[in-house]
Amino acid sequence: MNAVVSADITRSMTSFRRRAEREGLLDVAYATMESPIGELLLAATSRGLVRIAFAEGVDDALVELSARLSPRILEAPKRVDAARRQLDRYFNRRLTAFELDIDRALIGPYARRVLDRTSDIPYGSYSSYRQVARDIGTPLAARAVGNALGSNPLAVVIPCHRVLRTGGTLGGYGGGLPRKRFLLELEGALPPA
Repeated sequence: MNAVVSADITRSMTSFRRRAEREGLLDVAYATMESPIGELLLAATSRGLVRIAFAEGVDDALVELSARLSPRILEAPKRVDAARRQLDRYFNRRLTAFELDIDRALIGPYARRVLDRTSDIPYGSYSSYRQVARDIGTPLAARAVGNALGSNPLAVVIPCHRVLRTGGTLGGYGGGLPRKRFLLELEGALPPA
């Protein structure tokens, strides 16, 4: 493809995105970003950031967004710029708390309680599945807490990586244990082996 055709396509897509937003036809905007834990897909509605997906889950995330929220999805980076900037600052150790509008449309009632509690775990700290279960009033539901954390649609921003097994072992992580270990090390919260 020559440079003129490529520039024409870029202009057409930009015009299309602007018109879709202006006319209220864009329900979910998304973009990708590079990070130390791999490429991330960021998606937002008009209410806020709704989804972060790791590279290997991008296609599934787009299908989920289309099925559960709206098929009117378009790559439109402007809507996720604030999230990208804050994530960049987080990964460069210049941000310890996210200040983003969040759309919790993909989070069910029980998971919302779990993730709300998880959001209160400070940067550089961690809790256990059992403690989170106790804190939300379901002391025997550590496994259910783990399942809710595993379905967290806003990994990193809602810090499910800060929840470990009792005794400090990592447990699980939807993005894989190497990512969980990296995030805990980044925050200075990785417990001794």
